[in-house]
Parts: sequence; C-alpha cells; structure tokens
Amino acid sequence: MEPITLLVGALGGLIAGVIIGRVILKKVFASEEKQIKEKADILLKEAELQAETLKKDKIIEAKEQLLKLKTDFEEEANRKKNQIITNENKLKQKEQHLSRQIEQNKRKEAESDSMKENLTAQLEILNKRKSDLEKIKQDQVNQLQKIANLSADEARDQLVEALKDEAQTKASSFIKEIMEEAKMTATKQAKKVVIETIQRTATENAVENCVSVFNIESDDIKGKIIGREGRNIRALEAATGVEIIVDDTPEAIIISGFDPVRREIARLSLHRLVTDGRIHPARIEEVVGKTKKNIDEEIIEIGEKTIIDIGIHGLHPELIKLIGRMRFRSSYGQNLLQHSREVAKLCATMAAELGLNAKNAKRAGLLHDIGKVWPEEPEMPHALLGMDLAKKYNENKEVCNAIGAHHDEIEMTSMISPIIQACDAISGSRPGARREIMESYMKRLKELEALALGFDGVNKCFAIQAGRELRVIVDADSVTDTNASQLSFDISQKIEKDMQYPGQIKVTVIREMRSVSYAK
Repeated sequence: MEPITLLVGALGGLIAGVIIGRVILKKVFASEEKQIKEKADILLKEAELQAETLKKDKIIEAKEQLLKLKTDFEEEANRKKNQIITNENKLKQKEQHLSRQIEQNKRKEAESDSMKENLTAQLEILNKRKSDLEKIKQDQVNQLQKIANLSADEARDQLVEALKDEAQTKASSFIKEIMEEAKMTATKQAKKVVIETIQRTATENAVENCVSVFNIESDDIKGKIIGREGRNIRALEAATGVEIIVDDTPEAIIISGFDPVRREIARLSLHRLVTDGRIHPARIEEVVGKTKKNIDEEIIEIGEKTIIDIGIHGLHPELIKLIGRMRFRSSYGQNLLQHSREVAKLCATMAAELGLNAKNAKRAGLLHDIGKVWPEEPEMPHALLGMDLAKKYNENKEVCNAIGAHHDEIEMTSMISPIIQACDAISGSRPGARREIMESYMKRLKELEALALGFDGVNKCFAIQAGRELRVIVDADSVTDTNASQLSFDISQKIEKDMQYPGQIKVTVIREMRSVSYAK
C-alpha cells in the first residue's frame, strides 16, 4: 500500500505544481501585458505629439511658401503694370508725334500744290523764252553761214581739227619733257641707291683654286702615303674621289679635285693619317669615314652660324645644311657662301633704301644660288632648282620668285626680284671677285667686237674696260645721228640675246663728221 500511496501523493503533488505554475504564469503574463500596453500607450502618445509637431511645421512652411509666391506674384504684377503704363505713354507720345507729322504733311502738300502751280507757270514762261532764243540763235547761225560761206557742221569740223593738231603738239611736247625728266630723276636716284649700297658693304676679294696643298715635314712621309706598289694612294683616291699628286715638289703634296668638299675631306684625312703614323687601306677607309661625318657636322655648324650672322630666322634644317655646303663651293673662283652673304647684305641695304621688305630681300639674297649646291645632278638651271627647293621648304612666295627670276628664267612678279638680280651682278662683277680663264676671256672680247662689226655702217669696234664697255665707230655718211641712237640699242639687244657675260656692257656709238680740204 505504501507504493500506491506514494504514487498517489506524487501525482497529487505534480498536479498541484502544474496548477500553481499556471497560476504563476498567468500572473507573469498579465504583468508583462500590462507593461507592454503601457509602453505602447507611451509610444502612441509620443507619435501623436511628433505628428502634431510635424504637421505644424509643414503648415508653417506651406504658409511661408504661399506668402513668398504671393509676394513674387504681386511684384511681377506691379512690374508688368508699370511696363504697360510705360508702353501706353510711349504709344500716346507716338500718336501725338504722328498727328503732328500728319498736320505738317498736310501743310506741305498745300504748299507743294501752290509751288507746283507757280513752277508750271514759270516753266511755261521758260519754254516760251527758250523758243524765242532758239529762233534768235538760228537767225544768227544763218547770218554767220551767209557771211562765212560755211555750214555749221563744216565750221565745227574745222575747229575740231585745229584744236586736235594743237592738242597733239602740246601733248607730245609735254610727254617728251616728262619722259626726259623722269629718266634723269630715275637714273640719278638709281645711281644714288646703288652707290650707297656698294659703299656700305665692304667685302674681301675671294678667289679659290681647284687644288689644295698638303704640307708635310719631310719627303720620307711621301713613301708611306704612296704605300707598297701605290696601294695606299689608290685607296685614298678611291675613298675620297680626288687625285693625289705626289711629285718632286719639296715638302708638299697636291690634292686636285673640282669638289672642294672632297678636297677638304682628303686634306683632313691625310693630316690624321700622317699624325697617327698608321697608313694602310683599312685605316684609310676608317679615317675617311670619320672625316666625312665630321665634315657633315661642320657643314651644319657653318650654316647655323651663317644665318645667325646674317640675322635670318625660321629656315628649314635642309636649307641650313645646303647653306653650309656653300662654304665648299665656288663659282668662277668666287666662294659661293661669301658671294651669297654679300648679296644678302646688298639686298637688305638696297631694299631698305627703297622702302621694301628688307627681311625678305636678305632671305632671297642668301638663298638665290642654293640650287648650285644640290647634291644630285640637276636637269634644270640652278635658279629654277633653287626656287623649287624654296617652295618645298615653305619659303615666302616673293622669296621663291626672286630666286627663280634672278637669271630671267621666269617672269618677275615681286619688287624684290630685280633687287636680287642687281645685287648678284654687283657682287659678281667687282674687280677681283671672280676669275676667268684667259682664253675664254679673250674669246668673249673677240665675239663682242665681231658682233658689233656685223651691223651696217660700223667701221671699227673696240672692247674696253675689261669687256664692260663696247665703243663702236660708225661711218658718218651712212649713219645719221638718229640712226646712231637706234644702232646703239640694236647692238645692246643683240648682245643680250646672243652672249653670256657677267654684269652689264655699255654700248657707245661714236659718229664723227670730218671735212678735209687741201691747199695747193
């Protein structure tokens, strides 16, 4: 019985514990529910307060915006109202002005009507007087025709012919005077400009030969330069393109060649080889290669120094290189770079004297012979080749035309073109500036005299002043004074057409009348 009693007691305790737990849980849940409701009420009240505050803020903001819009609207309305009032005032003023103009036009119309009537009356009077004057004029013309036995047309023709002859005579005289005065003034001014230009440009006489002399300390070095069976000298000639002349001339070796650049390369190469002492074909090729490279650098330095000295800027690097090559080129024995520098200075001076662009003239003067140093063999005159090079490297049109026209290959289109031509002739025709072979010089003088002797009436002819002047003596019986002037012009034109010469040639025709009698 005891176990059953215990079991029943335990079940009773368990049931009692469950009941008591449920009661306790209900009380706990009731307390928590109450707290939750209190918190919810508090949150609800806070939310209502915040909503009320937010509502009030929005209402205040809306009222402010409404007030601002109302103010802007009123300001805009007032502005438009003022504008309308202003426009109405302007319209009223225009209406008043138009009314005044209408009244003035009405008055002017009335006045013009009255003036029109007056003018009509005056016109009738003038027409009447005109008809009367026509009748009087016709009567006078008829009387003059009866007196002079000439009609009006015949008299008019005679008067026109007389006035025409008089006008032609006066015009011819006037034109002759103007031409003579213009010739005198132009010649005087041209001489003044040329003389001042030449006086302000002082240059040295530059004459170069086709050979260079390489000095050596002793004749023993000649054997080393020649080498075994001449292999060294042949290698040197093949590498440089010049002729090495080793003869009996003491302590000197002659380097011959038409190209000064090659001669300079050969001279410097020989100097390095002799200084080093090692002379054999492989060493020769190495030294010549280095020397060529150094010469190319020197050519660029010479070109840059030249344009700095002259005061020219903005040249293309290829043109600068060609300017440097001018240092090793000669024309009729005259150094081409020295000649071009001289022409540039002369052109700048002459252009400044004439009020032209001195910078373009100086630029064209320096580049006028640039076609002579083009490395390839040209198939056109150097002036045209130089013009093409200048165009290729974006030079000025005036500069290009001056380069191409300085030997009259093309037409001159700029004012500096004749300046370049004149300064080129001045530089080339200076005494000592250029060298000519005696045979060609004598041949040119003989051709000059023979050309003049080919004209009718020429008895004798003499080329003087080193070929700068040609004196022609004519037969006084067959050539008149008027024909002498024409003969001088014809000979000069024939020389220009058939001969080539530096500078200019003065043609002087001398006509002498001699009367001879004998006393017996």
